[in-house]
Amino acid sequence: MLDDADRKIVELLAANARISLKDLAQRVDLSSPSVSERLRRLEDRGVISAYTVDIDPYALGYTLQAIVRIKPFPGKLPATQRLIEKIPEFIECYKVTGDDCYIAHVYLRSIEQLDTILDRIVDFAETSTSIVKATTVKRRLPPL
Repeated sequence: MLDDADRKIVELLAANARISLKDLAQRVDLSSPSVSERLRRLEDRGVISAYTVDIDPYALGYTLQAIVRIKPFPGKLPATQRLIEKIPEFIECYKVTGDDCYIAHVYLRSIEQLDTILDRIVDFAETSTSIVKATTVKRRLPPL
C-alpha cells in the first residue's frame, strides 16, 4: 500500500517523468532527501520500474492503429508468439483466455502495411482485425 505522499509522488511522476527532484519535493511538501529516499524505496519495491517518455506515433508517421486478435493454428503457438515479438509494429501484445490466444496492438503508416504484417502471420494463425477509430481512455494508472 502507498501512503498519501507516495501516492502523490507516483501521480506526479506519471504526469511528468522529467519533474525535478526539487519540484517534486515542493509539490509533496517534503525535503528533497526525503523524496529521494521515498523514490528509492518505491523503485526497490517495484512500484516504479522506469521513467519514460510519451511518444506521439502520429508525429512519426503512424496514422493508423489496429487491434489484432490472433488465434494460432494447432501446434503453432510458440512460433506465433516468436513471430509477433519480431514484428516491431506490434507495440504490445497480451496472451489471453478465450477463443483467441493473443490480442495485439499495432501501429501502421498505411492500410497496405497492415496487409504486409498480416501476410507474415497467415501461415501460423488466424487473425481478426479492428481499426482503431479513437482512443476513448488513454493508458492510465490503476487506482492508487
